[in-house]
Amino acid sequence: MTTIGLIIAGGVGARMQQAIPKQFMTVFDKPIIAYTMEKFEKHPAIDVIAVVCLDGWDNILASYAKQYNITKLKHIIPAGKVGQESIKNGIFELAKHYSGDSIVLIHDAIRPNISKDVISECIAVTKQNGNAIVCVPCQEAMLETQDKISSTSSYPRDNLKRTQTPQGFKLGVIKKAHEKAAELGITNSVASCTLMIEVGEKVFFSTGSEKNIKLTTPEDIEIFKALLRGDSGEQ
Repeated sequence: MTTIGLIIAGGVGARMQQAIPKQFMTVFDKPIIAYTMEKFEKHPAIDVIAVVCLDGWDNILASYAKQYNITKLKHIIPAGKVGQESIKNGIFELAKHYSGDSIVLIHDAIRPNISKDVISECIAVTKQNGNAIVCVPCQEAMLETQDKISSTSSYPRDNLKRTQTPQGFKLGVIKKAHEKAAELGITNSVASCTLMIEVGEKVFFSTGSEKNIKLTTPEDIEIFKALLRGDSGEQ
């Protein structure tokens, strides 16, 4: 059974307000995508890395893999117009090469601070349940709003989970979910976990980390830099 890290690097990163896609921006002279690939490269349970890459950046990605000795990178797959399409492209390409019982961990390229422990538990829960959605508890008070500027109701936070990536699946399970989504006309689900729920499947939780930050804004980059400065080798 093959265990694959499928890194999704198809976004353009508009909210970062930079000229280049955020996954290719550098932090301390290293591209964000390189940090992310390294985490999967160094994990002993990951056999293969595949990257769904923004059009026109595949040669740059390949050169980074060579520069940073990412030997497990076996597939560079063209991105789609939206995230769901990019993930589908990756899953359908992998299905040509690997069996349906292979494990695939779908991960945001812009979550470069993923830890070994989070990856390990995601794999274990996926093997046990067929899927694993990395989550953290919701600590904040949750308010509902209709007009986006005010609220008259709240939602119990204990009933909520904040999802992260990776999101792990048996390859055959997530391929079937994308096929069913196509039949139902679902084209822009926000994540693999929401896609699964929209096609009627149950998802299972795996433990995430507050350090598993998604780099969406310039402020997130500053937090990542602080995490790197304070890294004591736990990653």
